[in-house]
Amino acid sequence: MKRSNISKTTTYHYIKLAWRSLLLLTVLIVYIVNKVQYPQSDLSFEKFTSNAYVMAILIAIWAIFVIEILLRFFPSKIESMGCQKQFKRNYIPKEPEVSPNKQSGWRTFAVFAAWIALNAIFVTLYFTHIIDSGIMIIISLFYSVCDMICILFFCPFQTWFMKNRCCVSCRIYNWDFAMMFTPVVFINNAFCISIFALAVLLLLEWEILYRKFPERFCRNTNETLSCANCKEKLCKHKKQLQSFIKKINIVEKRKNQ
Repeated sequence: MKRSNISKTTTYHYIKLAWRSLLLLTVLIVYIVNKVQYPQSDLSFEKFTSNAYVMAILIAIWAIFVIEILLRFFPSKIESMGCQKQFKRNYIPKEPEVSPNKQSGWRTFAVFAAWIALNAIFVTLYFTHIIDSGIMIIISLFYSVCDMICILFFCPFQTWFMKNRCCVSCRIYNWDFAMMFTPVVFINNAFCISIFALAVLLLLEWEILYRKFPERFCRNTNETLSCANCKEKLCKHKKQLQSFIKKINIVEKRKNQ
């Protein structure tokens, strides 16, 4: 049997995983160097960016993610259908017509509540000066790497909360940037606030379109979201990983018998 080629969309996400990891590593190194220079004090955003080189890195990161967010407002041929299904061009009605089988509102709320609870810990640590703005930026960049891991390998929101079949049918796909930049909104800086505001705008557009055109978001009403029409195969590596884990569990059970 011939191995199926990795799709352009999957390749694109691997590239994003690589450079987001590189951004995280770069900022982490910069933070450690700054901490060595100022071991006895919290690094405020102003102190953290007092070095022109550090500020240039953060502006570059801001610009990259702003461009990514802005591109999400428009149809794309390389992005996953998970964040493209809201556009009219990607809606193919299924026959016969039925009511959209929308995902549970309680599951969506559970994701929201869990995310608020998790970030409340970091916000509390930040305002009690246990962690500083540098750590909050690192957490956001760590989230950005986790975002790619969720798409390519394992997504706790899919597995434990939403129970959707794959990313293509994900109810909360375009929540990613708002979730990603939740920590930095508490840093009193124009760059941090602006990127979070733009991410929230994307989320609001998504939610408005979901309520206005739910048939575009559901597998039972939109033929584009069916496995037969999927060209990106982002779920491939998740299935391989799940199969590998199952095999390990079977081997372990046999050893214990």
